[in-house]
Amino acid sequence: MKNLKLWLSVVTVFMVLVLAACGEKTQEDVLNDVEDMLESTTGYKTKATMLLKTGQEDQTYDVDVWQKDNTYYKVDLKNAANDQSQIILKNDEGVFVLTPALNKVFRFQSDWPKTSSQAYLYESLLKDITLDADMQFTQDDEHYVFKTATMYQNKNLNSQEIRLNKKDLSPDTVKIMDADNNVLVDVTFTEFEKNPSLTAEEFETEKIMTGAQMSEPTMTSPQTEEEIRIRYPDFIPDGISDQPKEDEVTVGDRTTYVQEYTGEKSFTLIQENSLTVPVFSTPLNLSEGDPVDLGFTIGIQSGERIMWSHNGTDYSLISQDLEYGELIEIARSVYLVGEK
Repeated sequence: MKNLKLWLSVVTVFMVLVLAACGEKTQEDVLNDVEDMLESTTGYKTKATMLLKTGQEDQTYDVDVWQKDNTYYKVDLKNAANDQSQIILKNDEGVFVLTPALNKVFRFQSDWPKTSSQAYLYESLLKDITLDADMQFTQDDEHYVFKTATMYQNKNLNSQEIRLNKKDLSPDTVKIMDADNNVLVDVTFTEFEKNPSLTAEEFETEKIMTGAQMSEPTMTSPQTEEEIRIRYPDFIPDGISDQPKEDEVTVGDRTTYVQEYTGEKSFTLIQENSLTVPVFSTPLNLSEGDPVDLGFTIGIQSGERIMWSHNGTDYSLISQDLEYGELIEIARSVYLVGEK
């Protein structure tokens, strides 16, 4: 019996040594490392590709992120199909959404990106891992894998699988899923640089806009009225008629198309040709707001309104009755269905 106990003790010690030699860590060890990484990361640069499966057609974006001191952000989202980008920028002056091709700048005060999960922001992924008490943890030869809840305003983005490289905890992939575990957003990181040399001046709005326009020239003229595609939302909340009252309002050379949806509640969808701002000088200032990820573009939420531009058309969705999540779902469905 003594020999058996001695043998078991030797085997136990041996197994511990083998696991340690193989670099296997417990969940608690890894979470401590994640928290240390979160504290020690004062900035980063990343490149990624993002595949969106939330519409009739998959959309692919190249994503380029700079972050400094959890204060300065530049998120450049370029659509691979039309090679045009939008930039979310945060600096000392506020939060901006830039559309270089239209020379258009929106500025507002916002807590973004602290208000929700962000699949392409490294510190957001680390926070989601550390804050979820029900997080599921596994590992393979090269990665730590975490399945966590999300904090998206779009409740359909239910959970996420985050894969970090074992070597340095750099991001590898993020998959965001619905309640049935269907992947709706798939992010693959291709580059990651921790604590690069970045200055606050590199996040200045005009400098970022000018640099973007050097690689992406502004539109020389808006599309003609004959080219505009009038779109209709597919998602209509209960109690609202799906047959809108439609009107056209012409001011000068520009026609605005208005759809009014009424019932127990109501909303209005406005569409007009995108106009290129002649000179980058004064941003359109909004007292409050947030960038809104609509899947196919970045919109701006301000008060009771969501605004976005897509394929040469400016959209405004307005309602005093509907909840924020319903407005987002309506906006997304305008792109999903299209013209009728």
